[in-house]
Amino acid sequence: MEAFDVLGDPVRRRILELLARGERAAGEIAADVGAEFGISQPAVSQHLKVLRTHGFTTVRAEGTRRLYALDPAPLGEVEDWAAGLRRFWEQRLDALGTELARGARERRRAGQRTAPGRAAAGGGDEPPVTEEPTTDQGWSGRRTG
Repeated sequence: MEAFDVLGDPVRRRILELLARGERAAGEIAADVGAEFGISQPAVSQHLKVLRTHGFTTVRAEGTRRLYALDPAPLGEVEDWAAGLRRFWEQRLDALGTELARGARERRRAGQRTAPGRAAAGGGDEPPVTEEPTTDQGWSGRRTG
């Protein structure tokens, strides 16, 4: 079972989210996750076993309690995979932003040549659109007017 198969289950992802906040007792995890997903304590224990077997969690005994903690090492594989996807989309979104900015410049230039006649006649039906790429938040197509 690969890391992606392990993380494909929403119960296991939820357990990891809980453990990201800090170490927790198995009974506490079973109570929280069991109530949230409507599953039994043995079912939660099986999910904990899968996470432990694949290195996503560590467990230590403290008396009769078993304390689970997140082991972030296997998440590096997932992070690397996600980074590849992020680069793929960032390049395409950057290219889209460039094309949209180019189109906006061309519309502004064309509008400057025809604007005086249109403005006197009352213009079109829609208010002008300010189209400018932003550096941090992607594309904004705000209506003005």
